[in-house]
Amino acid sequence: MSRMQTYKHWRLETDSDQVLWLFFDKQNESVNTMDREVMEELSDITDTLINSTEYKGVIIASAKKNGFIAGADISQFTQFTDIDEAVHLLKSGQHIYDKIENLKIPTVAMIDGFCLGGGMELVLACRYRVVEDGAKTRLGLPEVKLGIHPGWGGSVRMPRLLGALQGLNMVLSGHTISGKAAAKIGLADVAVPKRHLIKAAKSYVLEKQKPHEATWFQNLTNTKPMRTVLAHFLRKKLRSKINPLHYPSPFHALDNWEQVGVHGEAPMDKEARSCGKLFFSDTCQNLVRVFFLQERLKGQAKETRFNLQHVHVIGAGTMGGDIAAWCALQGLNVTLQDREAKFIAPAIKRAYQLFKEKLKEPYLVQRAMDRLTPDVMGYGVPKADIIIEAIYEDLAAKQALFKSLEGQAKPQAILATNTSSIPLDDINSVLQTPERLVGIHYFNPVAKMQLVEVVKGNRTDPLVVEKAISFVRKIDRLPLQVKSSPGFLVNRILMPYLLEAVNMLDEGIPPATIDKAMVDFGMPMGPVALADAVGLDVCLSVAKYLGKYFNTKIPTRLSQLVEKGKLGRKTGEGFYQYKKGKQIKPTEAASEKSLDEIADRLVLRMLDESFACLREGVVADGDLLDAGMIFGTGFAPFRGGPIHYARSKGINDLFQQYIKQRQQRGEKIESIQNWELTEAF
Repeated sequence: MSRMQTYKHWRLETDSDQVLWLFFDKQNESVNTMDREVMEELSDITDTLINSTEYKGVIIASAKKNGFIAGADISQFTQFTDIDEAVHLLKSGQHIYDKIENLKIPTVAMIDGFCLGGGMELVLACRYRVVEDGAKTRLGLPEVKLGIHPGWGGSVRMPRLLGALQGLNMVLSGHTISGKAAAKIGLADVAVPKRHLIKAAKSYVLEKQKPHEATWFQNLTNTKPMRTVLAHFLRKKLRSKINPLHYPSPFHALDNWEQVGVHGEAPMDKEARSCGKLFFSDTCQNLVRVFFLQERLKGQAKETRFNLQHVHVIGAGTMGGDIAAWCALQGLNVTLQDREAKFIAPAIKRAYQLFKEKLKEPYLVQRAMDRLTPDVMGYGVPKADIIIEAIYEDLAAKQALFKSLEGQAKPQAILATNTSSIPLDDINSVLQTPERLVGIHYFNPVAKMQLVEVVKGNRTDPLVVEKAISFVRKIDRLPLQVKSSPGFLVNRILMPYLLEAVNMLDEGIPPATIDKAMVDFGMPMGPVALADAVGLDVCLSVAKYLGKYFNTKIPTRLSQLVEKGKLGRKTGEGFYQYKKGKQIKPTEAASEKSLDEIADRLVLRMLDESFACLREGVVADGDLLDAGMIFGTGFAPFRGGPIHYARSKGINDLFQQYIKQRQQRGEKIESIQNWELTEAF
């Protein structure tokens, strides 16, 4: 290939067939993202091609090992001074992509790995899309997850290419799809193995194949009469999943499509103006904040060297079995130990289902199964780089196990416990090298919960903590370092919130009303339904444990239900009744308390415990606490986390409200100092 004019972020090369290769290689970054400078260079390159007869076509590819394009540079979102500036940037991007779409020569996007957001909008402007068919290739428009919608033509070109039903589903949901799925629905022209990518991309240039076009029915779905009908249906479907007051961006995108469709200049103009306004919404500001909180968690222990090859998990119950399966899914060799093979078999069966769901391809499923080995005798212990204990919550049992492991494990191997409650310094008191023990606390279900608490005891070696954090990142989870204290962070804050909800039940407030109040606040489910899902026996056990340290009063109704064996969803009855695992809709009952009053009381209880955790140094700062509660409990992301929410509402005002509530119920105020110190965080 011959090289051409040089750019900072783009590399241009011409091959022997007169095909121009445009490689995106953002300077000093490991991942390609689109920003002003990148777009300006792309615009300049495109201008040189408008009237060029030198090339048979252009192939856009990534020069990075990690993916195609991750989307727009999110840091730009915080730099806009006003709506007009945001709209101007969006229209500039639309104009650049319009120029690419209108080039006379064929344009091919050769996609290997993730292609998201602004990157997806770029390839939609190309004539052809050739994708790699492996598991790491994902295509989508996830902008709604940041409180906006596509702004560089994506919300127009996607339904124009695929029709309203499939196209708007991509826009409104923010979901990503595989390369094979993209080829199946016409988003990609072809999906091929990596070794055939270059040949396939060049064939579309040299053979000038017919590009994908929407079918007559897909075109029909974008006509005015159909837009009116479909918009009503799609809006109803959206409302069943999300509240437009909390997450307005999908509704804006749908409104735009219904009003002006996908043809002409009006749809692009409306998209840019709508998206520009959304940048300044509270939802967008908070979701961008959450994005950077997530990046902070992802960025930990990058310099830590930990050559991790083998994981050994002891305890094949729900947690241990699922931890082992997740580690194997992420490419690690795993041995899973329990007392007898019959205890391991259910975990292997669940692992197989997980692999089928995530990997799809039979040969990939088999590879993952080959990495997961049942190990009744514990042969994996001396080979393991990290040993994770996930047995029942009993101090003596854990002490005996780790005392045995200490002599069998490699000297440099990490000893980790998945305990959800027992302080590390109690467990490690029997060890000759207590500094080796660290907590790695997962949440259930393991395959869905992103957060993992990395627990540091007073004796834990800081390097061991760093290696544990590195391990959590290797398995694609978000590590949060917490101090070894009762309940750590998430359970410590969550349990008083759940118990407050049970107290409200005892006061006669209907469970469905309590749950609706918190769902309306933005929680993924209400506290009563959550308690039933967790298991009332588990809630009671954790409450009793925390009660030893914090004088927690156990609600009578919780104890009574557990005594009767009514443990929640798993037994068919708890606070609610269930049939085949699904909640039976309770009889509606009136409540004297408004939904806002109920939500305020529960949120303030959560805030009180959050402030206590900050004061005690359970986590390093308020941002990390917010990250923990969002990724560990689903605390309403659009509100930015408990501490951010408190600051936005005014901590002193909330404190006065909390005091008033407690006094009205005749309760003692014992935690004023928690709130007084919060402003420092």
